[in-house]
Amino acid sequence: MQEYLKRSKPEAERAADDAKVRSIVENTLDEIKIGGDRAIRALSEKFDGYRPENFRLSEVEIESLIEQLSAREIADIKFAQEQVRKFAQAQRDSMLDIEVETMPGVILGHKNIPVQSVGCYVPGGKFPMVASAHMSVATAAVAGVPRIIASTPPFNGRPNPAVIAAMHFGGAHEIYVLGGIQAVGAMALGTETIEAVHMLVGPGNAFVAEAKRQLFGKVGIDLFAGPTETMVIADETVDAELCATDLLGQAEHGYNSPAVLVTNSRKLATETMAEIERLLKILPTRDTAEASWRDYGEVILCEDHNEMLSVADEIASEHVQVMTDRDDWFLEHMTCYGALFLGARTNVSNGDKVIGTNHTLPTKKAGRYTGGLWVGKFLKTHSYQKITTDEAATLIGEYGSRLCMLEGFAGHAEQCNLRVRRYGGVNIPYGDSAPYRDRDL
Repeated sequence: MQEYLKRSKPEAERAADDAKVRSIVENTLDEIKIGGDRAIRALSEKFDGYRPENFRLSEVEIESLIEQLSAREIADIKFAQEQVRKFAQAQRDSMLDIEVETMPGVILGHKNIPVQSVGCYVPGGKFPMVASAHMSVATAAVAGVPRIIASTPPFNGRPNPAVIAAMHFGGAHEIYVLGGIQAVGAMALGTETIEAVHMLVGPGNAFVAEAKRQLFGKVGIDLFAGPTETMVIADETVDAELCATDLLGQAEHGYNSPAVLVTNSRKLATETMAEIERLLKILPTRDTAEASWRDYGEVILCEDHNEMLSVADEIASEHVQVMTDRDDWFLEHMTCYGALFLGARTNVSNGDKVIGTNHTLPTKKAGRYTGGLWVGKFLKTHSYQKITTDEAATLIGEYGSRLCMLEGFAGHAEQCNLRVRRYGGVNIPYGDSAPYRDRDL
């Protein structure tokens, strides 16, 4: 039986926080629906202190911002995007259009068609999330999306050059400096100057995640990607410094970023908690990380690796760092998570910034039913069918008519009957499938 050496804030308190967020988001989206550009401008000024003449950057403005970066910074951005593109392209190459003849004269198939317009949200109010542009914009470009727009909040009152460069290099066709609910609302609902998109993607804070949830249906979304979550699964093959560093490295994302240690070693658990307290005294992002660890941090002591696996699958964390004597065993048996990071040599930051896998991942247990953002999210698989012989049209029509009448759908049955009359030469009155209902097949 697992033992909690440290617990996060009660679920009831979390639910109350979520309710407040839902109400704020609902009211804000209503403002955007009614007010359009006027509402967007007011919200941007209220939340970001930013009221430009135009939220969309011109080509001249984009180039001017990129020129503010050093050659090294540009090279680093391009290197990271190259890794993301390589993996996304490999994933795309695995998704094949198919066409098969399932029986003589019956041809079935599917095509993978890109979503026609996508809005990519790149967080950046607290930290400029350069890497998020790679994950959404560059991946959409690999998928072949014909219209990619990207939006990010101002950073310290102005566009962040590195984020804008990443959007531009990634392949964004339109770039907006607009943050939070107003950004995803404008992209999904459209305004006088921003044409609505078909799909929203990208991570964000609790307000952005809730806005995407409420907008789902009006547009598609990638997944529910709220505040960052991290889990470390560890045994005594690693030490407290590794565990503490990997927990705090993600806790610094925000004030509500859960960080969980799952271990079968009481010694490692207690030493990790002590090491966290030591590191918090010197961590530059202490204010954020300390609040997250205090309110959302957990340490769970398990009897053995099997119980660690069970606990991990139940929590279904976004990031799962596995450092044990059987990392591949966890890879084989874990079923609910966002992404795995196997072994002490790798870490979540690799996935966040540069290694090539996508860092937009499911949170709040969504890993039970979906994986993260990938090139396939930007593709719609559409089926088609065709019948090329009279014999096949007749045979399928006879089966179809009987099955339609089994459900009581006479109009459906007549669609089949008409083909039987036309292509099988059967003289059957309108709406009557009886002549071949009991035919010996």
